[in-house]
Amino acid sequence: MITETGKVVAQEGDKVWVQTIRQSACQSCSARQGCGQRVLASVSGGKANQVLVANHLGARVGDEVTVAIAESALLGASLLIYALPLALFVLGAMLGHWAAPESEGVAILGSLAGLAAGFGLARTSQHRSADDYAPLLLRINGPAIRGVDAHPTDL
Repeated sequence: MITETGKVVAQEGDKVWVQTIRQSACQSCSARQGCGQRVLASVSGGKANQVLVANHLGARVGDEVTVAIAESALLGASLLIYALPLALFVLGAMLGHWAAPESEGVAILGSLAGLAAGFGLARTSQHRSADDYAPLLLRINGPAIRGVDAHPTDL
């Protein structure tokens, strides 16, 4: 499981929105000068992300929580989003070249059609199996600090 610590920022029925700050391990990595991740991390500047998580632990707004996602789910989502469109892009180019070997334009159109089909299939598959990729709420690390900002019903 890949875990991340975040803070509950909102509640929506039986689910909560958890905000995490993207962390980067670039300072301790020996390949930091030649890595694209360092560039992405510097551009985002520790950008906050929010995910909707089923709240089976009873977390409340302000609580620090740990969320997790299975490695297999992350790998599956990556293959779905990156590999499927790329594979259909190549297949479309090959079919276009096979259909009209004397015309590069047909191969280009075939590759673009394959790419569009790949993105469409990835989007459709992602919506159908959204629960397979949903993060899990593992534990509540600390209670919310109730104070001036707290709602009267939270006190």
